[in-house]
Amino acid sequence: MSSTTPTGPVPQNPQQPPSGPMTPFQPPAGATAPSAPATPPGMQGPTPGMQGPTPGMQGPPPGMQGPPPGFMAGQRPTPPPNMPPTMPPAQPYQNITSPKKAIHEKVAPSIPGLLGLVILLIIVVFGLYCLYAGFTSGGGYDNPDYVLVLVGVICLVFVFLFQSAFTVVQPGSTKVLQFLGNYVGTIRATGLRMTYPFTTKRTVSVKVRNFETREIKVNDSQGNPVIIAAIIVWQVHDTAQSVFQVEYYEQFVQVQSEAALRHIATIHPYDNGESGEATLRGATDQVAAELAHEVGERISIAGVTIVETRISSLSYAPEIASAMLQRQQAQAVLAARAKIVEGAVSMAESALHRIETEGIVKLDDERKAAMVANLLVVLCSDSRAMPTLNTGM
Repeated sequence: MSSTTPTGPVPQNPQQPPSGPMTPFQPPAGATAPSAPATPPGMQGPTPGMQGPTPGMQGPPPGMQGPPPGFMAGQRPTPPPNMPPTMPPAQPYQNITSPKKAIHEKVAPSIPGLLGLVILLIIVVFGLYCLYAGFTSGGGYDNPDYVLVLVGVICLVFVFLFQSAFTVVQPGSTKVLQFLGNYVGTIRATGLRMTYPFTTKRTVSVKVRNFETREIKVNDSQGNPVIIAAIIVWQVHDTAQSVFQVEYYEQFVQVQSEAALRHIATIHPYDNGESGEATLRGATDQVAAELAHEVGERISIAGVTIVETRISSLSYAPEIASAMLQRQQAQAVLAARAKIVEGAVSMAESALHRIETEGIVKLDDERKAAMVANLLVVLCSDSRAMPTLNTGM
């Protein structure tokens, strides 16, 4: 049985509404229209209850003209250029969370621990007395005074709960208190202290501490690789910021100190800087002050202050150390030679002046030049000069 391909619009999915006006199928000239298939056995026709198209469906929405020319089955139709996108363009991410208020240290309410012990002891005695009076003043154990018994029980429970309110603060340490996740305050007073019960107490040291950074390799302002290390002396001055502003404040201080040291090393030459320029080797005090300021700005968020900084190690990298050593030696030799020449010229000038002033001998310009040359050779030579005598023969 032969079949022909219709040239009209391609039928659409029966579950979707038609995309254009319904037109009857027109077979091409000479083609035989396909006959309707026979109803299979067992099918009696349309399912009962099917009344045709859904009421209210009047055709495609206005503006839809059907598939574009040349559309093939299985292809996804391309929207025209002037059609607006189905989804709005993605908007850039914006942080809508409001910045949190910075936490600063405050004094936690507390009393001396001995005073708290005396108060709790008094409450215990009072509670025991209430229990004793409640069972003895009434009708005995069978008919006690429930009011006194209740007061005694409350006193004992109160004392039991306030056992967690005591804490010991060592010298040079503090206690940061939290109650149900909220910052309560910091106890700086040393000794046995009594504060709120059921608080989480974290010890934070406020002693002066120091550490030495690892030796790091960095290029100075002239591009020469150098190895540098420093000693950082620091102290915690705001315990709340140290605990709640950063994760681990000790590690934070070390990392930021190395970062600041790298930055300071890159903006200064190792040596042989320009006129008035501070060098790492020649202006150690100025470099240390700049390092302290740089580190202090970086770690101020952690509640830490810098006491002192010092450069502990400074040298050229091994790959250029020998070349730089030769340069330093050459500079030292040149400086020494300049000093020797300056001294020799001064001695020759002094000798000529005395000879002329005292009238020891009269010398013409040629003999003066020869005398100065001989003195410079003798004074500036590395080895001992050997005199030559002219006997006139």
